Amino acid sequence: MIVTRFAPSPTGYLHVGGARTALFNWLLARRSGGKFLLRIEDTDLKRNTPTAMRQVLDDLRWLGIDWDEGPEIGGPHGPYLQSQRREIYDRYVRQLITQKKAYYCFDTPEEIDRLRKDAEDRKQVFLYPRPERFPDPSEAEKAAAEGRPVTVRLAVTETEPIVVRDLLRGEVTFNPAEIGDFVILKSDGFPTYHMAVVIDDELMGVTHVIRGQEHLMNTPNHQLLQKALGFRIPEYLHMSVTVSDSGGKLSKRERPEHLRKAILEKKDADRDELAKVGRISRQQLDSFLLKESIPDMPAIDAIAAHLGIHLPEINVVDFLKSGYLPEAMVNFLALLGWNPGDGREVMDRQELIEAFDLSRMNKSNSLFDRQKLMSFNTEHIKRVPPEILVSHFRRFLEVVHSPVAQADDQLAAHLVRINEGARTLAQIEEKCRFAFVPDEAIEYDLQAVKKVLRKEGAIDILKIIAERLKAMSEFTAEGLETMLRQLAEEKQAGLGKVAQPLRVAITGATISPPIFDAVKLLGLDRTLRRIHQTIERFKDE
Repeated sequence: MIVTRFAPSPTGYLHVGGARTALFNWLLARRSGGKFLLRIEDTDLKRNTPTAMRQVLDDLRWLGIDWDEGPEIGGPHGPYLQSQRREIYDRYVRQLITQKKAYYCFDTPEEIDRLRKDAEDRKQVFLYPRPERFPDPSEAEKAAAEGRPVTVRLAVTETEPIVVRDLLRGEVTFNPAEIGDFVILKSDGFPTYHMAVVIDDELMGVTHVIRGQEHLMNTPNHQLLQKALGFRIPEYLHMSVTVSDSGGKLSKRERPEHLRKAILEKKDADRDELAKVGRISRQQLDSFLLKESIPDMPAIDAIAAHLGIHLPEINVVDFLKSGYLPEAMVNFLALLGWNPGDGREVMDRQELIEAFDLSRMNKSNSLFDRQKLMSFNTEHIKRVPPEILVSHFRRFLEVVHSPVAQADDQLAAHLVRINEGARTLAQIEEKCRFAFVPDEAIEYDLQAVKKVLRKEGAIDILKIIAERLKAMSEFTAEGLETMLRQLAEEKQAGLGKVAQPLRVAITGATISPPIFDAVKLLGLDRTLRRIHQTIERFKDE
């Protein structure tokens, strides 16, 4: 049985590149009738963030990527958090030390830096100088008592070339002489990534490892450990890189760098206020602007929202907040480095599962084409069942803390229905938000005021509309349409010349649901109130 896994580190939100890795492992497991495991690699205690793991789980569930074993589900190979597996790792480290395949080291970071610099000065690759005699546990205890960092290194004695058999790239050969003895246990007592991942993959029965191309250089280290421990070697496939439209690797640094640039361009920005908004210190903000550090994502998002800046979507949650459907994201990500071979593009999850075949993976880099993603999203909005679309819409409203979230299920369904043709859920929310804010809080778009309300006769038209609305015996969309068309005929103008002043008056913008639906949504009393409010504000302009 094929067993795959996804093993993110909770040092930040789930990047779309990580989501792509999870998706391919999930598709292979589901296509083959195998198992998909989720494991959290949280041994980097200094970089782990409190909310990251929760967000990773939420993001995977939003995408529809479920796991057969892992956090919150359990399974026979737990625990599934590496921080809870320390005793397991210690047992295998002791085994390697006892077998003289690994040894203790007591070097300080400064001493290692000097050794590395000496190698650079000699124009040589740095290789740790293996001691002639391996220290015993008592020496390690003494070094620790003296305050020296105690690590453990694997003794790399392999002399033959290390051959990595990659399902996508074929055989890739590495020279063990260029690897050297590498650390497998850190001074904090936790294993390195190399050690932990090898042990976990073996004990959890992982048969196939699909991961990013950047991990190819780690694979010889993993095979050395697998040989030393007597473990089997799983099947490896290292995916191609996904690049942005600028040509570089799609990076999570794009969002903070975009924000940094925007702040520096806003000379009048109150930096003390920005720090307060982001819940960071002024010192942290200044450090960020000097490229010395990066605040966590909630701080980045909060400051950007305060400044009204749209940051490029990089993390999965960013796309959720921008109004994309999970079906569109899964469809789009699946085609980054893979294709079904029959020319199809728009596919649902089941179609992707049925078509998935590792032999259709591509070696070349994939472009993260945001226009194509938008096209996919537009198509999936049309394709998903109405009840599912409404569910997605309500989730979106909650995540972005929209006032539209107060709508019940029936009203939410109505909002989706009257905004047919929307490309994102954010567009639906934007068009309908006017009906869920207090009348006095309505904000008028400056361009809308200039183009519509300040045109000659616009205020007079609003006065006539108000009078005729009051005189309507029955307030219906049909009656409103008839009234507006009659007024347009009287003014010898198109319907838009009459409807646009009304639209701007009640919504503050030129974009909304169809005018008849917009007025109906707001109701007669609130429509009249906003018309009068607009007349009073702009009558003298």
